Amino acid sequence: MKILMVFTSHDVLGSTGRKTGFWLEEGAAPYYVFSDAGVELTLASPKGGQPPIDPKSDLPENQTPAMTRFKEDPAAQKVFATTKKLSEVRSEDFDAVFYPGGHGPMWDLVDNPESIRLIESFYNSGKPVAAVCHAPAVLHRVTYQGVPIVKGKRVTGFTNGEEEEVQLTNVVPFLVEDELKRLGGLYEKKANWESFAITDGRLITGQNPASSTAGAQALVTLLTSMTVDETAA
Repeated sequence: MKILMVFTSHDVLGSTGRKTGFWLEEGAAPYYVFSDAGVELTLASPKGGQPPIDPKSDLPENQTPAMTRFKEDPAAQKVFATTKKLSEVRSEDFDAVFYPGGHGPMWDLVDNPESIRLIESFYNSGKPVAAVCHAPAVLHRVTYQGVPIVKGKRVTGFTNGEEEEVQLTNVVPFLVEDELKRLGGLYEKKANWESFAITDGRLITGQNPASSTAGAQALVTLLTSMTVDETAA
């Protein structure tokens, strides 16, 4: 089982002058879900190398067991520090793709032609696509059979209420919840900051940082079931 994780390379939070990047929990938790399941992992980002970590994600109040494990794991840190360039990876070499969130993807992945082509290549070839928190925003220009990939699909992502709580409603290029609805997605959500992930066919989405473990577990479950189905066939 081979999974590609695609991270942001963007580290500036709009016009605020503050730093952003990927949310550490959303990278660390799925990484360990996948690696503990025996998945062969490859990490990529638009610029390659070390993707920026949102400094807010590493504050004391945001610490999680997966983050603690990551900080004590030099081998994992090396993997994160040496991501491949997005232009160097192909869907043919993997079974699925997973996009961690954080605010960074809102600027460098939502309209990235290479990312859009990559997601469409995965999905068109019958492979799963997963994204959590702000990362479902990377689907907003992705199409399948001529329509938005999320149209008619049960989806979730960072809620308007969660964006309001972090006071970035007027900073982000668009609101994930509103955009998924605009595209025809059947948007669902739980209470703010509650873990929630949805699998609809080959599309998996998670609501927020707390959903990153559930989203990753859902992808492993889906890939396992697809493998069983292929074996049975």
